[in-house]
Amino acid sequence: MARSDILLSLIQSANRGDMVSFRKAIESLITEERAKKHNILADRLVATLNNGSKNDFSMHANGDAKDLLFEAASQKTFEDLILDDTILNICQELVEEQHRADLLRTYGLEPRNRILLAGPPGNGKTSLAEAFATQLMYPLFIIRYENLIGSYLGETASRLHKVFDYVKTRNCVLFFDEFDTIGKERGDTKETGEIKRVVSSLLLQMDRLPTYVVIITASNHPELLDRAVWRRFQLRLELKRPNKKQVVSYIDRISQKSKCKFNYSSQTLSEKLKGSSYSEIEEFCTDIVRKAVLQHQQDDARTIVSQSLKQWRIRFSGNNMGV
Repeated sequence: MARSDILLSLIQSANRGDMVSFRKAIESLITEERAKKHNILADRLVATLNNGSKNDFSMHANGDAKDLLFEAASQKTFEDLILDDTILNICQELVEEQHRADLLRTYGLEPRNRILLAGPPGNGKTSLAEAFATQLMYPLFIIRYENLIGSYLGETASRLHKVFDYVKTRNCVLFFDEFDTIGKERGDTKETGEIKRVVSSLLLQMDRLPTYVVIITASNHPELLDRAVWRRFQLRLELKRPNKKQVVSYIDRISQKSKCKFNYSSQTLSEKLKGSSYSEIEEFCTDIVRKAVLQHQQDDARTIVSQSLKQWRIRFSGNNMGV
């Protein structure tokens, strides 16, 4: 939002006595100041905003909001990932919408900012969240469930409110991994009333989230999510296990990046690793590179690859037997 629009919104909301709109305008102003690296002014605005309302959280009450999340260093880009063309195009569209948000707003439109990533573990959900942050040039904040989940009535919902209020004052990516931890179906009879309150609070906070905050959630079990939570997401992307072509591409990419010559057909390796996730394939290849470096065999790691394949087969036969 342009600064002139923010100031105009401040005056209009103040004249109407609309404190919700007034707060949103100030949050937009804080975000703009942070983008300009005017952090001292931004912090003073945050402190003034929080002290102005009894109902708003204090950054130092019941612990700092920063204790509920941590900022991760995002280095991956879309080019670093093996993505289906359709998914890649969708991701690039969202990034463009965020970068050209001012143009959209002149037409009364807002950029999309809520993404749900689903699929089996180890297939790039966290990596894609990191890539979004890199492409957007936003900081990446990851929820710390060990500090978020409280044991007392209403504690989790209160901490969740604190997190959302904290991120509202900056352009950022907010990432919830294992999202079904707090987004479970409220109709589940096995769940307590507390989790239902948490979900209701989550829905309210998501609805109030400004579009310059991109919220990304990941779940291995999207079927467990509350239906109302599911509907909140404008993008719902499924990241599947890699097919044979993608496995070949991923192996070749790791070999080239590490400058380690496997001297083994990528097609053959893809057959041996069929059904594996990206993280499992990366683990397999990294183990080969590690051994090749230690044995000074980066120029010809064929023997190491053969040995690793034998170990891989033993490992998975053991898993199948319940070992």
